[in-house]
Amino acid sequence: MDREGLARRVVNSILILALVALIIFYFPNWVFALLASSLIGLSLFEFFNMAEKKNIFVYKYLATAIGMCVPLIIYFQKGLEGYFALEPFFIVIACLFIFVLQFIRRDSSQALGSISVTMFGLLYIAWFLSFFIKLKFMPRGELLVSFLVLVTKMGDIGAYFIGSNFGKHPLIQRISPKKTVEGTVGGLAFSVGSAIFSKSYLTGFTYWHLFCLGILLGILAQVGDLAESLLKRDCGVKDSGANLSGFGGVLDMIDSLLFTAPIFYFYIMVLIR
Repeated sequence: MDREGLARRVVNSILILALVALIIFYFPNWVFALLASSLIGLSLFEFFNMAEKKNIFVYKYLATAIGMCVPLIIYFQKGLEGYFALEPFFIVIACLFIFVLQFIRRDSSQALGSISVTMFGLLYIAWFLSFFIKLKFMPRGELLVSFLVLVTKMGDIGAYFIGSNFGKHPLIQRISPKKTVEGTVGGLAFSVGSAIFSKSYLTGFTYWHLFCLGILLGILAQVGDLAESLLKRDCGVKDSGANLSGFGGVLDMIDSLLFTAPIFYFYIMVLIR
């Protein structure tokens, strides 16, 4: 990336992080839910556009709208004590509805591909990213969300800068030729370092938990990045979209968060709470 492109990416990163920080700490939860819904909608639309490049038929407008409802359902069920989690039920209903839509199509070809891609998008993007809403509703949830974003994105930053300056050995060249072993190690080190640093405000977490989370989230962040690179490589695109200058698409920006969010949530529920 040239200096102009790097500068644009840095400026946009600062602006995006500042906006997200304001919403996390100073705005009511419904604004945070709308932000999550918007990110899911944009990312799903980019994902379905990529699928269309593989000539896979998708009801992308309808599926995107369904995906945007998932975080909102989690938000609205917060005050319903004694109710089971509604979002898995909603996803099951969505799956049935997607099958019904296939029944009424005149052309039954590509039914398997269409259903599979639609449901995968809803799970991979809509449901996984919606775990941010669950984290936000936990005690001191704003600190948990900021911790997750910090550790995940510091891993991205470390992998990029270490890989750009010291990377010599390709990681998985057939998936992402620019990713290197050195960048991967650097990103993991940045994630662990930022997790340990977070002890200053996450006082309820031991250093051991923070160290484990730094390693776990650091690895998952890079797996998430590689996973999206694999999908883009298969679809023959460089970026998922062109919505964010310096990044490409919204999915390119959130890919590393898609696996870290649900795993962090379950880590807290099982090992800390």
